[in-house]
Amino acid sequence: MALRSVGVRRPITWLESARRSFIQTKAVRWYSNNDYDHILVDTPKSGVGLVTLNRPKALNALSTPLILEVNKALLSFDEDRAIGAIVITGNEKAFAAGADINEMKSLSFSEAYGQDFIEKWSFMTFQIKKPIISAVNGYALGGGCELAMMADILYCSAGATFGQPEIKLGVIPGAGGSQRLTRAIGKAKAMDLILTGRNITGQEAYQLGLAARCFEKPDECLEEALSTAVTIAGYSQVAVKAAKEVVNKSQDLGVREGIEYERRVFHSLFGSKDQKIGMEAFATKQKPKWSHE
Repeated sequence: MALRSVGVRRPITWLESARRSFIQTKAVRWYSNNDYDHILVDTPKSGVGLVTLNRPKALNALSTPLILEVNKALLSFDEDRAIGAIVITGNEKAFAAGADINEMKSLSFSEAYGQDFIEKWSFMTFQIKKPIISAVNGYALGGGCELAMMADILYCSAGATFGQPEIKLGVIPGAGGSQRLTRAIGKAKAMDLILTGRNITGQEAYQLGLAARCFEKPDECLEEALSTAVTIAGYSQVAVKAAKEVVNKSQDLGVREGIEYERRVFHSLFGSKDQKIGMEAFATKQKPKWSHE
């Protein structure tokens, strides 16, 4: 007979609480904008979730309340089987012009360290399994640049402005900027931008390899991001999840270990229904009807 454990209950983490809240309310059209004060959520195309930062008067400056709303929306899209890919954007003037300085200017070391300040800002990097595309127009500075880089794919318009100007405030990037920027464009160029606080245009970001694609106009940037999301959402969610996993793993492993890891994940997909569906459809020249299993 199974025994029930007794004693002190384990504290519920923020992530567990968020997941439970979603499960309890998933019958409701949760992406209603009545649930949010700082973002807008939508499903503009089949299989695609859209999160729009919405603090226009503050140039979409990032704050903890805004980030918590972003995390909630991303988690909900991630749990929704009808969604295959997610786009995050701002407006034409600003993706996000940085972190809200008023929130942090008076923090002491013990407060920032003890409360793990801005740790939740990296939620999408470690918890969201579905692909995220950032569509960047206008300013993407400091925390805004870091948020854009957290996405799996970064699109921008030529007139966008990227930068990590934290050095001008007497601090350094704190939400992954020094790490992700260096991996994206190399140590020498990242060191130049971070130590000088110099900004670059969207065109430069594309040329340096920070952005996957660059567009002349802001509306083209968002439309192409949504179009790419539709393409991704049209594939097997099992295969897409595996593809994202192995590419991200390449950042943590050496080439040999990474290739071995990739091979094991590749082998594992032969246990999925969608591998059989996809290969049979190809062999018979039919369009696959994915089961996402």
